[in-house]
Amino acid sequence: MKEIVINVDKQKNKTVMLVENGNLLEQYEENSEIKRLEGNIYIGKIQNVLQGMQAAFVDIGEKKNTFIHIKDILPKVDTKTNDPEEAVKNNNIKDIVKVGMPILVQVKRDSTNKKGARVSTHINLPGRFSVIMPGVEFITISQKIEDEKERERLIGIIQKNIPKGVGIIVRTSAEGKSEEAIIKDMNQTIKKWEEIKKVADQEKDVPKLVYENSHIIKRILVDLIDQDISRIIVNSKQEQKEIEKMLQENEQTIEIVLKEQESILDLYDLSSQLEKIENRKIWLKCGGFITIDKTEALTAIDVNSGKYIGTKSLEQTVYTVNKEASIEIAKQLRLRDIGGIIIIDYIDMKEKEHKEKIIEVLQENLKNDRSKTQIVGFTELNLLEMTRKHMCSND
Repeated sequence: MKEIVINVDKQKNKTVMLVENGNLLEQYEENSEIKRLEGNIYIGKIQNVLQGMQAAFVDIGEKKNTFIHIKDILPKVDTKTNDPEEAVKNNNIKDIVKVGMPILVQVKRDSTNKKGARVSTHINLPGRFSVIMPGVEFITISQKIEDEKERERLIGIIQKNIPKGVGIIVRTSAEGKSEEAIIKDMNQTIKKWEEIKKVADQEKDVPKLVYENSHIIKRILVDLIDQDISRIIVNSKQEQKEIEKMLQENEQTIEIVLKEQESILDLYDLSSQLEKIENRKIWLKCGGFITIDKTEALTAIDVNSGKYIGTKSLEQTVYTVNKEASIEIAKQLRLRDIGGIIIIDYIDMKEKEHKEKIIEVLQENLKNDRSKTQIVGFTELNLLEMTRKHMCSND
């Protein structure tokens, strides 16, 4: 049984949790004191052009200027048929943007203590079944949809109904849905874009926020309501009303349980499960363990044999720990919503067959992850490279 549990504390910090049979699968947090810009759309102003970096700084009216690279200004291309790097080589940013020039951008990555936010002119607006991409004319479909007939059906639906000048990403949630539902959702999202564009075209005061991304509860619920959710448990009456409104808009009927006077994190011992997410070290059932270390550039995961000594050969012992670690790593990536470049330092395996099986185990367990993942493979140093996209991003 899958449930969504939403906790709002006294400081108005929000935690949205996906729980299955009492086990925490996903969790997302929104701190009321931290201003999130990701997904917002602004009319910005070019402040400085850095020719040597093929980039520019853009003032969007926030404390820090944002950063944009030339590849996020040039028209987006279908990477299946075009090389985006070729266009970068053949263009100079000083020929494209000038200081003081207005520019419509979307925040793709929030600022950190050291860096300003990253922005792009490639706007993505997510709906329930699709993401629209204004200014491009190609269709892509979620890799999670594996059935070829279903992929062809969905592409056919979009091709028949998509207006010119708009690209579409078909989301996993579109699988098995009716043509009527998919087109209704797509048209609603396109209408939202037209309203944003109208405001942007008429705005004279630059820089200016022209579209504010939804708060975390609405964003996550839109993603999860098609995941066979049995009920939604919430401890805030205000959020209950917002959820009811959102479900009505999406023509969904899901039981909502209000536990306003109870400690909602006592349910399924969620407080203890949340605390474990903060741990650097995670023990495996066999006695081995993994460690997870995040840096600004990447996330490093190290696999250790720990207390496990095995019963057969050293190679079999190593494989057993690495296999169990792969299952846990897939779980932790989803649970902690780890994104970007991920490097896994498995215990060295001599047999090529074992390396191939470890990749298969990892791929199989990543199928449960709603986010886009890509396993690049083992490097010459026996490190496994992979990438994962944050669930809260707009792509």
